[in-house]
Amino acid sequence: MPIDRKKLAVIHIVKKELGLSDEDYRDILERETGVRSAKDLDPQSFQRLMRYFTRSGYYRINQYGLTFRQKAYINHLAAELGWEEQHLNNFIAKYFKKPAVTQLNKKEASKVIEALKSIHQRTVSS
Repeated sequence: MPIDRKKLAVIHIVKKELGLSDEDYRDILERETGVRSAKDLDPQSFQRLMRYFTRSGYYRINQYGLTFRQKAYINHLAAELGWEEQHLNNFIAKYFKKPAVTQLNKKEASKVIEALKSIHQRTVSS
């Protein structure tokens, strides 16, 4: 069974955030999962790919403790809400007194994630 759209979106967010060229991205996909397109991933190979990114040198933590996974998840949630980068940065500046996602520490990022999930839940149930 192929993976759902949300997981495909996460993969493409990771690709963009890491600044991977299309060829490098497809080479990693093939090496780690045996396929050249994320559309061909099954749930197990999706997990394998995500583990690769989090365990490899691609796993990044900023000087404030923000993890790459937190940053990617925040961007994914913002995309689900239809927010552009500036909208997300304005939200973070207003409620967390930081100019951008990259300036958050690990604890603040967790709070942003919970806030975005709450906003998403309210918009879905309205």
